Amino acid sequence: MSSYIENNLITDESITYQTNYHWVVYFSWSSLITLGIYAWIKKWTSEFAITTRRIVIKHGLVQRNTFEMNLSKIETVNVTQSVLGRMLNYGTVEIVGTGGTREAFNDISDPLEFRKKFQEQC
Repeated sequence: MSSYIENNLITDESITYQTNYHWVVYFSWSSLITLGIYAWIKKWTSEFAITTRRIVIKHGLVQRNTFEMNLSKIETVNVTQSVLGRMLNYGTVEIVGTGGTREAFNDISDPLEFRKKFQEQC
C-alpha cells in the first residue's frame, strides 16, 4: 500500500525526507487509557514529508487533515525541544509561512533533521 504523499506527488517532484511521530506518543494519557491503540493509529495514519517542492503533512483516520505549503512560501521552520525531548530526540516543529501562517506539530521524531532537510531544499 502506497502512502498518501506518494500518491499525490506532482510532476517532477520527489520525497527528500520523511519522518513520523516519535515513540514517546505511546506514553500519553490517551494512549495509556486505550492501551496504546490510540498512539498506534496516530502513528500509522500520519505522514510528515519534505519534497523537492513543498512540505506535506497528513494525519487522521476517519477525518483526514492535510497541510501542504510550497517551500518558497515558508519563512522559517522552528524547532522546540524540552530537556527530555533533546535526550530522546523528539520535539515540536512549527512552520511559519508568508503572511503569518503558523502550524505546529508536536512529538515529531528527529525535528532538527527535519529542519535541516528543509533548509537544504531552499
